[in-house]
Amino acid sequence: MSDKVGDPFSAWDGYIKGENLILEPYHKIVQSWRSDNFKENEDDSQIEVILSETDGVTELTLIHSNVPEDGEHYFQGWQEHYFEPMKAYFEP
Repeated sequence: MSDKVGDPFSAWDGYIKGENLILEPYHKIVQSWRSDNFKENEDDSQIEVILSETDGVTELTLIHSNVPEDGEHYFQGWQEHYFEPMKAYFEP
């Protein structure tokens, strides 16, 4: 990962690739996003991570848009590989 707009990123040993589109420290990250499962003719999807703080509690909102029609498994992947582990880590 990088903290510069326009820089590429990859995750899961290159399975996921993209580029930083918008970076607003402590507030918003927007990235183009695609996996090796995307067909060559499919446009990149977009990930938007929004962080908002209220009364000392930070809420994370994830918007994953322009997902290919056969990409329902990505939503389960976010839950299993990111949100469930984060919840277990941060819960008291």
